[in-house]
Amino acid sequence: MRLLVAICILMVGGSATAMYSPSSGVVDLTPSNFQREVLNGDAVWIVEFYAPWCGHCQRLVPEYTKAAQALSGVVKVGAVNADEHRSLGGQYGVQGFPTIKIFGLDKKKPEDFNGQRTAQGIVDVAMRAVREKKAATELKGKIKMGALDATVHTVMASRYGVQGYPTIKYFNKGDVGDYDGGRTASDIVAWADDRAAANLPPPEVVQITDNSVLTSACKEHPICIITVLPHILDCQSKCRNNYIEILSRLGDKYKQKMWGWVWSEAMAQPELEQALDIGGFGYPALAALNAKKMQFALLKGSFSESGINEFLRDISYGRGRTAPVRGAELPAIQGVEAWDGQDGVLPEEEDIDLSDVDLDDFDDQGHVEL
Repeated sequence: MRLLVAICILMVGGSATAMYSPSSGVVDLTPSNFQREVLNGDAVWIVEFYAPWCGHCQRLVPEYTKAAQALSGVVKVGAVNADEHRSLGGQYGVQGFPTIKIFGLDKKKPEDFNGQRTAQGIVDVAMRAVREKKAATELKGKIKMGALDATVHTVMASRYGVQGYPTIKYFNKGDVGDYDGGRTASDIVAWADDRAAANLPPPEVVQITDNSVLTSACKEHPICIITVLPHILDCQSKCRNNYIEILSRLGDKYKQKMWGWVWSEAMAQPELEQALDIGGFGYPALAALNAKKMQFALLKGSFSESGINEFLRDISYGRGRTAPVRGAELPAIQGVEAWDGQDGVLPEEEDIDLSDVDLDDFDDQGHVEL
């Protein structure tokens, strides 16, 4: 009798370990590694909760294995022997076998797998979860994304007129509307970027007065637009403000790019001009700088709204000829006073009092005789 019991235990144990082989691509998940691998990891996981004696589970093995191999490097695929690790299955409400859960964007709230239990069906659901995680990651800090199970929260779904699945809505300060873009991650990101940009104020065009201004504009943004305007004596307040207004309008037009915008007076920051080859074509001058790559592009065309717009459009599409920043780092900035918005005034010449000068002291050439 004891021998028979031992054989039965071995048979059950053997069937459990043989459900998925190490070469199948399916990770064996247990209470000891589930937290580390699934919940604390960045990857999207498809997890099957199974019982070794379950016929449906056994029939799923070849399809689940195919899916794991197809998703290798993209989505993690795991399996939990929920008959052996009942506490782990119970934690996620597993009541029947096999149960498949998707641990995607919110690992604390996995989604139920409701697709076809075929390799293709599993792959399709897994890739959709990857795209939704990717979209949410790219939009982090711009737009918050969330999900609502409309089959559970029927009152909320009805309130917003949800009739089919999936339905995507956007909420902005009391304004609710339907999402009308594509369903890929890039579609969602592009649509959301446009929505976010529409609510952004135009960026401020800031004068470079110290190192912190240039650092903030260039190192905290993907690209910074640096403009060097003529000296105030060569271009008075009306002229200067006209240039700044052009830059402000263009900043508003390209605000979804999240660029930094700064300006300096000619020769106020000679090291910066030298680093960006500014000055050879006169003033005003404009450069687009990528501080991460330490590469810049210089406006060679007309310094007009249309000329700058054409230059910036090329920059936004990744076109245009670039050059390395001299010295391969942001140059030191000289501290200057902020422009007061007034016209420039020539310095007054000092009056010379000649009343005490005896003209007899000068020789024929105008030199003072000693």
